Amino acid sequence: MFKPLSLDAARDLPLWRRPTTLLFVMAICMPIAFNAWLALLNNFVIEVAQFDGADIGLLHTVREIPGFLAVGVIAIILFVREQVLGLISLMMLGIATMLTAWFPSLGGILMITLLSSIGFHYYETVNQSLQLQWLPKDRAPQMLGWLLATGSAATFVVYGAIVLLWESFELSYNMVFMAAGGVTTLIAMLCLLVYPQFDSPTPQNKKLILRQRYWLYYLLQFMAGARRQIFVVFAGFMMVERFGFDVHEVTGLFLINLVINILLAPLLGRFVAAFGERRTLIIEYTGLALVFALYGGIYWFGWGVLLASCLYVVDHVLFALALALKTYFQKIADPADIAPTAAVAFTINHIAAVFLPVLLGLLWVISPSLVFALAAAMALVSLGLSCLVPRHPAPGNETIFAKYRSRVAAQ
Repeated sequence: MFKPLSLDAARDLPLWRRPTTLLFVMAICMPIAFNAWLALLNNFVIEVAQFDGADIGLLHTVREIPGFLAVGVIAIILFVREQVLGLISLMMLGIATMLTAWFPSLGGILMITLLSSIGFHYYETVNQSLQLQWLPKDRAPQMLGWLLATGSAATFVVYGAIVLLWESFELSYNMVFMAAGGVTTLIAMLCLLVYPQFDSPTPQNKKLILRQRYWLYYLLQFMAGARRQIFVVFAGFMMVERFGFDVHEVTGLFLINLVINILLAPLLGRFVAAFGERRTLIIEYTGLALVFALYGGIYWFGWGVLLASCLYVVDHVLFALALALKTYFQKIADPADIAPTAAVAFTINHIAAVFLPVLLGLLWVISPSLVFALAAAMALVSLGLSCLVPRHPAPGNETIFAKYRSRVAAQ
């Protein structure tokens, strides 16, 4: 059970015990706890702890600190296998989610959120690394699309249960947090016991690595983290604060997103494979700039709830295109760099997350429109960076400037 097994040897295992199947099981497991917590969060903190915009910004700043420290994964995998670390992190996320409603104060919510965030961010760091190591390059975009669709389907079940049962059975926050966190903890524990330890084809470097040729990937990760914070923190908060959405209404909006993601995510994976990372990223960032600008118009011009709801759905579809950033790195990376660079990239992705939510929370109190205007500007910067991605990324062809270097060297 704990004897390392190569990916080639794993092909002889039953389908349900193979590495790719484990990726799908983990894709189901994580959203159960995390998205149940996310669905209830805004209503829970407003109704129970009387949060305002500054408080929610502080909460998300605390939540993102472990993401900023994800580079610590490099030290941990010196002693713990990536696969084991990912499953233990899932268990930590599940247990912390179970305990969330037991601490209904600002300090208590910040403490339990920090613990659950350690589990979430360390799992995500390892999971991205394992995906890029275990999935072949020619099938990675399609498989990443299917993994995204699988996670959306799991979340759909969770949100559907909340929508159908919240009012009918008068569910409490504690009941939902306990159930969702408990299921995630149980599945992760079973995976730890049932699946063999899989060896990747290329041994991973287990030290901090920053390579100059990955500079564009680093910048794209930084900008992605900055604009993502604005959406995650304030888009849902807007629906509750401005339009008075209840728990089942917010969750119903999430359900629409999930149905669309389940249907479109595999197609988006094929789109990336067919049209390439450069075109995909340009489409994503152009759309996000427009969406964030319209979000600002909701407050500035008083546009209504229907537009806000539609933008929320479009936002989710565009974010699904971010899988192109993963496959871009997979194509340019040294295979031995995947694990340490995943940790470094996750830290870079969360640099802005440490300070941006709390600062923008204060700005939100003054003018929500300015918050979304800043997000639109960030999306435009990302658009400019995406234009530097070459049509055919590869080692030695990481940016469009590589061809000019080659010409100079030839001369």
